Amino acid sequence: MVNILEKLIGDKKEWRAMEARAKALPEDYTFVYHKIQHYMWNHAAGSGMDMIAIFKDLLELFEEGNANNKHVLEITGNDVATFSDELLRNARTYTEDWHKKLNTDIAKRFNKEI
Repeated sequence: MVNILEKLIGDKKEWRAMEARAKALPEDYTFVYHKIQHYMWNHAAGSGMDMIAIFKDLLELFEEGNANNKHVLEITGNDVATFSDELLRNARTYTEDWHKKLNTDIAKRFNKEI
C-alpha cells in the first residue's frame, strides 16, 4: 500500500514539476508541447506511465532548443504530427494493441505463432 501511495504522490509531484517547466518555456514552445501532449494522450494505452518519460525527454529537447535560440518548429519540423508519431514509437499505444490483437486472432485461427 505504501508503494502505491508513494508512486501516486511521487508521480503527481513529478507531473506538476514537468508542467511548471513547460510553462516556463516561451509561449510557442508551451503551445506546441501541450498540443503534442494532447495528441499523444489520445493514443496512449495502459497506465500511460511510459508517456511521462517521453514528455520528460521532449521537455529537455525543447529547453535545449530554447537555450540555443531555436524556434520550436526548427526542432519538431512543420509536420508536428509525424514528429509526435515518432515519439509514440517508444510508448504502448492502442494502435499497437489492436495490431497485436489482429495478428493474434489470425494466428490462432490458422494455428500459427506470431
